Amino acid sequence: MLEQCGVSGKLHLVDGYLGIIVIVAVVALLAVGGLFLFFRPKGKGAPTLEAPPRPQAPAGEQPQAPDLGEQQGAATTTLPPPPAEELVKAPEIEVPPPSAGRMVRLRSRLARSQSALGKGLLELLSRDRLDDEVWDEIEETLITADVGVAPTRAIVEDLRTKVKVLGTRTPTEVRGMLREELLAQIAPELDRTIKTRPTGERPAVVLVVGVNGTGKTTTTGKLARALVGDGNKVVLGAADTFRAAAADQLQTWGDRVGAAVVRGPEGGDPASVAFDAVARGIDDKVDTVIVDTAGRLHTKTGLMDELGKVKRVIEKKAVVDEVLLVLDATTGQNGMRQAQVFAEVVNITGIALTKLDGTAKGGIVISVQRELGVPVKLVGLGEGPDDLAPFDPEVFVDALLGD
Repeated sequence: MLEQCGVSGKLHLVDGYLGIIVIVAVVALLAVGGLFLFFRPKGKGAPTLEAPPRPQAPAGEQPQAPDLGEQQGAATTTLPPPPAEELVKAPEIEVPPPSAGRMVRLRSRLARSQSALGKGLLELLSRDRLDDEVWDEIEETLITADVGVAPTRAIVEDLRTKVKVLGTRTPTEVRGMLREELLAQIAPELDRTIKTRPTGERPAVVLVVGVNGTGKTTTTGKLARALVGDGNKVVLGAADTFRAAAADQLQTWGDRVGAAVVRGPEGGDPASVAFDAVARGIDDKVDTVIVDTAGRLHTKTGLMDELGKVKRVIEKKAVVDEVLLVLDATTGQNGMRQAQVFAEVVNITGIALTKLDGTAKGGIVISVQRELGVPVKLVGLGEGPDDLAPFDPEVFVDALLGD
């Protein structure tokens, strides 16, 4: 009996331990199941958990790369790109100075390049005895300065006559004599004004012509700048459609002073662009339309004929008031041949002589006027935007002779 009771007690004790073990096992399974649900990867239909906010990196430190394990189950947020900043800004409109008095301000540049001619002539004419050898030197000096053969002979003949009349010559008399003779050859009485004022309801039209490399497009831009400085409203026509950089270059000049630029497709019809520029000028009621034409080699007949076409097409809309031929002063007598060919195609009304500060051969002013009967109206005396000046004969001669 007692033995049975002992056995029965032991059985109850074993059953108690088994119950405890079962309970512990169930609790452990529940705990494992809960952890599995919490860390379970997101799948179709699975709940999405919000990722905790990521701490910001301190200023001056690089942010740490996120742990790949942490990104599992986290929602991906795509931030919108920052607004694009405007990279190209419109150029600020410049206010150019007026053209009046520019040549006086630029006289020192002219004197540096041209004074050798004047000083050489003064030294020769101041000698006590002027024999044939000295007169030959004077003639050679003038021809070397691109005065031209015919003008040189006229100058030498006039000087010889004056020397005989004066007899003895003081330095002041020699200088005055030479100044008077050079001025007479440059012809100060010629009308050097550029017709840039509108007539009635139509603007003045200026056609700029010349061969490649003379500074034609730059002269067009500088002229527009000078006119704006004088209070005129200007439209530019980029009719040089065969050189891609020409239209862009002219656009830059126009943007700087607020002048509208009419341009066409590369390789397009220059006459069409010129016509559109004049039409734009009439519609906008501007004062002046300046048309830049393609730089043409004077030996190419077809291109020269095309220049004549440009002028004829413009005249269907308005009168061409000025035809400015741009010549490079450093080309000397070759520039004279260019001028003669252009004069046969279009009626040139004036010369723009560029790079006059870069050569001692300023005598081309005399020769080109004598050959064409056309005055030099503009001179380029530097590379700056305001270094184009109306030509003043007296300032030019005084720069030749020095102070």
